[in-house]
Amino acid sequence: MTTVLITGSTAGVGRYLAGHLAKRGMTVLLHGRDRTKLDAVAAETGGRPYVADLASLAEVRDLADRVRADLAAESADGAGLDVLINNAGVGSGTDRRLTADGHELHWAVNYLAPVLLTRLLLPALGPGARIVNEGSLGQDTIDFDDLTMGRRYSGTLAYCRSKLALAAWTFDLADRLDAVTVNCIHPATYMDTAMVREAGVTPWSTVEEGGDAVLRLVTEDAGTGGFFDGMRRSRAHRDAYDPKVRARLSEVTDRALTGFA
Repeated sequence: MTTVLITGSTAGVGRYLAGHLAKRGMTVLLHGRDRTKLDAVAAETGGRPYVADLASLAEVRDLADRVRADLAAESADGAGLDVLINNAGVGSGTDRRLTADGHELHWAVNYLAPVLLTRLLLPALGPGARIVNEGSLGQDTIDFDDLTMGRRYSGTLAYCRSKLALAAWTFDLADRLDAVTVNCIHPATYMDTAMVREAGVTPWSTVEEGGDAVLRLVTEDAGTGGFFDGMRRSRAHRDAYDPKVRARLSEVTDRALTGFA
């Protein structure tokens, strides 16, 4: 049976995916910050709930430890995760905030958390497994000398920088993994979600449209190292393909995750 972990599964695309993948007979591991909401989705889908705040690197590590322990208990070799969907994220309508670890919130949740979670879960991802990173067409050049954005901040810029980092890391990871596919997707533009409404934007598309695009990467062979705009293969920001940018990103990422991964 296929086992899928979905971060941010209590609303929007994450909740849509949880329901549809459960209906396909998959074992769904559900992540969320709010226990009440998470339990409600678990009751609807039969999924297994895991509570964690992805703004905390310690809680990300604890989430990975719990998932791996549960999978190991069910499998002699501990390799039992078939799909990891890094869906959870912080939208652009957020004031500047630093996490307890000292990172800007968007950078922490939209980028560092999926990187750390993925690194820690790689031993559980066997041959043929898939990693789907939910990114955005909204991407912007990263100022590596001001990652906390103390000199220049806007929620939109913070969001776009984190999504550029996610795309660049996706391509690096795809280059390094032979048996596991990794892709990044912009599910749909301004879906009708709380994140979009909180940013003061009128929705352009539905959660169903975005959810179906992600489902395609989960259930169909789309290769690896790609960037998708909905159902179409597309291109990320040019910096995501720049070896110098990717090398600098890898350096600052490793430094941020020291002691956690």
